[in-house]
Amino acid sequence: MKKKPPPQDAPSGPFNDAFAKLGARLPLGHGASAAGATSPPAPKAAPAPPARAVVRLERKGRGGKEATVIEKLALPPAALAGWGDQLKRSLGCGGAVEGDAIVLQGDQRERVRGWLEAQGVRKVTLG
Repeated sequence: MKKKPPPQDAPSGPFNDAFAKLGARLPLGHGASAAGATSPPAPKAAPAPPARAVVRLERKGRGGKEATVIEKLALPPAALAGWGDQLKRSLGCGGAVEGDAIVLQGDQRERVRGWLEAQGVRKVTLG
């Protein structure tokens, strides 16, 4: 059995790079082509954090389980959901957004206060 000679455009090393030819065919670069290039849009400024928050412990209507409720944030629903996700991840607890409040499982009042102050909330009231 005879070995086939390698194709003319194949590299002559022990490795065959399947993507070597793509660089010659496709213009490589970031973003739009040079002809229609424009400056990238300026990043959106992060919205200002809420001025205040009320953090309280709740047991009623939860079967005796403790829940930390964060209210009065005055954030739009999408931002409130984002803050809820960040809180749950950073505190390592479960929770949900209920209406205009973030509800976390367990007594997290002191930890939530520190997190909110780190986010720039000026007045955090524990109830």
